[in-house]
Amino acid sequence: MSPMLAIRDLSVGYGRVGVIAQASLDVSEGKIVVLLGGNGAGKTTLLKAVSGLLRPSAGSIRFAGNELVGATPGVIVRAGLLHVAEGRAVFRSQSVAANLELGLYGARLSRAEEKARYERAFSLFPVLKERRSSLAGALSGGQQQMLAIAQALMQNPKLLMLDEPSLGLAPIIVDQVIDAIVALRKAGGTILLVEQMVERALEIADYGYVLQTGRIIAEGDAASLSRGDAVRRAYLGVKA
Repeated sequence: MSPMLAIRDLSVGYGRVGVIAQASLDVSEGKIVVLLGGNGAGKTTLLKAVSGLLRPSAGSIRFAGNELVGATPGVIVRAGLLHVAEGRAVFRSQSVAANLELGLYGARLSRAEEKARYERAFSLFPVLKERRSSLAGALSGGQQQMLAIAQALMQNPKLLMLDEPSLGLAPIIVDQVIDAIVALRKAGGTILLVEQMVERALEIADYGYVLQTGRIIAEGDAASLSRGDAVRRAYLGVKA
């Protein structure tokens, strides 16, 4: 079976500054794939290229059989690929309920389907139901992260890309976010995860890639990456 997301020989950067060089990776349906690497390795740049925010200089990005290079972010979202960026980008002056409603923008749903999507968001993150009338800006950092993920889920994505969902969160909130990611996979979701908490990420992932200075230096199932030294080398800056 072909992977849901297939990246081949991808090169991308900012202007003349190259960041990613000939990277290739697959994300299969119903799996959690983790992308690991130290600060500046190019993880966020790769996600931005997949979501249409950066134009690659070379390579291919195929999603559900269709080429994404050259597609606008809006087209990519409508195709079912959602990117939850680092930094908890929510509408702080709007309520939790309004943020979730904005997540439905452009979707043509029956009232029953719309209700089901709210129920899924609230079942994953019960605190959002409790605080649905609160302004997003009044939420804690962890609650804002939950809201950012829930907002993306309102589009019922085929593949969800999460960039550093645990960044800056208290350990108990990290556990809740990780539990929600696992629950999404159990429900058939497909996830490409960028995460600095390496051990936690490998505990829940099915497969992983290690990125160092813009190049994939290792890949394998999560258990083999945990046993090997590629991750250590990438984070310590040791050349592959």
